[in-house]
Amino acid sequence: MYRVFEALDELVAIVEEARGVPMTAGCVVPRGDMLELLDDVRDAIPGELDDAQDVLDHRDKLVGDARTHAEQAVSSADAEAAATLSDARSEADRILADAKDKADRMVAEAQAHAEQLVGDAREDADRAVADGQHEYDSLTSRAAAEAERMVESGRASQERSVADGLAEQERLVAQTEVVQAAHAESARLVDAAHAESDRLRGDCDLYVDTKLAEFEEFLTGTVRSVGRGRQQLRTGNGVPTYDEPEERRSDRRR
Repeated sequence: MYRVFEALDELVAIVEEARGVPMTAGCVVPRGDMLELLDDVRDAIPGELDDAQDVLDHRDKLVGDARTHAEQAVSSADAEAAATLSDARSEADRILADAKDKADRMVAEAQAHAEQLVGDAREDADRAVADGQHEYDSLTSRAAAEAERMVESGRASQERSVADGLAEQERLVAQTEVVQAAHAESARLVDAAHAESDRLRGDCDLYVDTKLAEFEEFLTGTVRSVGRGRQQLRTGNGVPTYDEPEERRSDRRR
C-alpha cells in the first residue's frame, strides 16, 4: 500500500517538472515512466479494494431489490387498505341503514302510541263534558222546577193573602165604626203578602244560584282535569286521570 503513495508522489513530481507546451496549458511527460508508475500503482492496490467494489455493487443490487420489494409491499398494503376501507364503508352503510330502519320503526310506534293516548284523552274529555252537560241539565231542570214550585207557592200564598185581605176589608167596610182599622189591616195584609212573595222569590233565586255555583265548581274541576290530561300527554307521562268534584262523588255514594 506504501508503494501506491510513493508512485503517486513520483507521478506528481514528473508532471510538475515536465516541460510545458508553448501557448497551451499542456506539458510533455515521459510516456514510459508514466506507464511504469501507473503499473506500479495498479499492482500495489490491494485486492480488498476490488472486493469492496464488488460489495458496493452487491449493496446497490440489494438496495434496489429492497426498494422493489418495499414498493410491492406498499402497493399490496395500499390495495389491502383500500379493500378494508371499502368493506368498512359497506359495513358502516349497512349499520346506518339498520339504525335508520330501527329509528323509523320506533318513531312510528311512538306516533301510534301518542295518537292512541290522544284518542283516549279525547274520549275521556268527551265523556266528562257529556257528564257535565247532563249534570248541568239535571241541575237546571231541578232548579227550574223548584223555582217554579216556589213561585207558584208564593203566588198562591199572595193570592190567599190578598183574598183574605179583601175579605177582611169587605168585612170591615160593612162595619162603619171600624172602617179605618179595616183599611189599615188590609194594607198590612197586602204588604205582608208582598213581603212573603218577595221572600219566596229571594229563596228561589238563592237556591238556583247555589245550584249554579255547584255546577260551576264541577265544570271548573272538569276543565282542570282535562288541562292536566293534555299537559301529561305533551310531556309523555301517559293517559291522565280526571278528578271528580266532591259533591258528585257524594251523590254517587248516595
